[in-house]
Amino acid sequence: MEFGIFILMQQRGYHQSSAEVLDCAVEQTVLADQAGFDNAWYAEHHFSNYGLGASPLMMVAHMAGLTRRIRLGTGVCILPMYSPARLLSEIGFADTLTKGRLDLGVGSGYQKFEFDRFGVDIAEAPAIFHEFLDILKLGLTERAFSYEGRHLRMPLTSISMRTLQTPMPPIWITSANAQTQARAIREGHNLFVTALLNGPQRLQEIRGQLAGVANGEGRSIDDCRFAMLRCAYASDNVAEIDSYLDSARYSRRISEALKYRRAQSDDGFLVREEPSPNDLSFEQMRANLPVGSVNQVVDKMLAEISILKPKHIAIQTQIGDFDHRTMMRQIELWGSRIIPDVQKALGVAAPRAAA
Repeated sequence: MEFGIFILMQQRGYHQSSAEVLDCAVEQTVLADQAGFDNAWYAEHHFSNYGLGASPLMMVAHMAGLTRRIRLGTGVCILPMYSPARLLSEIGFADTLTKGRLDLGVGSGYQKFEFDRFGVDIAEAPAIFHEFLDILKLGLTERAFSYEGRHLRMPLTSISMRTLQTPMPPIWITSANAQTQARAIREGHNLFVTALLNGPQRLQEIRGQLAGVANGEGRSIDDCRFAMLRCAYASDNVAEIDSYLDSARYSRRISEALKYRRAQSDDGFLVREEPSPNDLSFEQMRANLPVGSVNQVVDKMLAEISILKPKHIAIQTQIGDFDHRTMMRQIELWGSRIIPDVQKALGVAAPRAAA
C-alpha cells in the first residue's frame, strides 16, 4: 500500500495570494518527502481560483531539485489542451530531471470554460484524449513515429529528450468512463478513482464497476493497479476537523459549479461559493470519510481498503483555505503514526522517512 499527497492549489479568496498558494504546495511536498510519503500529485486547472496549478509538469520539474525520494506525479495533465509534440518533449525532460521519479497522470478534462479558452470543443475531448494516448505510447517508446488520426496528426517525429524510465513512465488514467477504464486495464496502465465525499457504499459501487470492467477484459481487478483520491484528516480537535471538512465541501461545491455550468463569478476569476443540491452536512461527512482521532482514521482507512482494495491512496492536503501550518503538522502525523499503523495492520513494511 502506497500513500501520496494531492495538491490542488486552491485560492479560496484574495486573503491568499497566488504566490502564497504555490509556496504552501512546495513546502507540503518537501515535508511529505521527508515524512515518507510515496508520491506527490499536482492537479491542472486554468483561469479560476479552483486550482492555480496550470502546469503540473513544471511543478514536477521544480520539485525534482527540492526532494530526494518521493515520486512526483501529474494529477492530471488534461490531454486535449496540449500539443502532443510539446507534451512528449516535456515528459522526457521532467522524467530526466526527477531521475526517473515521474508518474504521468492524464485525463480528458471536464470544465467547459477551460476548453473554450484553449479553443477546444469539449464535446470532442474524449475522442482527442484517446488519440493522444495512442501518440503518447508511440512517442515514448519509439525513436521515430508518425500518426494520422481524425483530430491529431504528426509527421515522422523523433523526441530528443528521452525518459529515463523504460519503456516509459507509469501512466495513470483518471476516468469514470467504463470504456476508458477498460482501455487502461487492457494496455497495462494505472487508474485513479475517487468517491468524492461519499462513504463505504460508493466505494463498493466503484469496486463493482472496476471488477466488471476488468472481467470484461479477461483480467482480475486484483491484478490491476489503481489509486483512490481521498479527503482524510486526523485530530482530537473537533473544530480543526470541521475546518478541514469545510474546505473539502467548498472544494466540491466549486468543482460541481464548474462541471455543471452553474459557476458564477463577480470578477471573472473567483468562483462564487454557493450551496449545492448535493451538499453533505459535517455529520454526514464525518460518517463517510476517514476523519477523527488517529485510531479512528486508521480503522476507517483499513475498512475502506478492505472494500476497494486500491494499491495507492492520495490524501488531499491543499484544499480551500485550510491553515497551512496545521496541514504541515498533519503531514508529519501521517508519516509518523497513521501510515505506519495502516501498513502494520496490512502486514507490510512502512516506508522509511528521509533523514
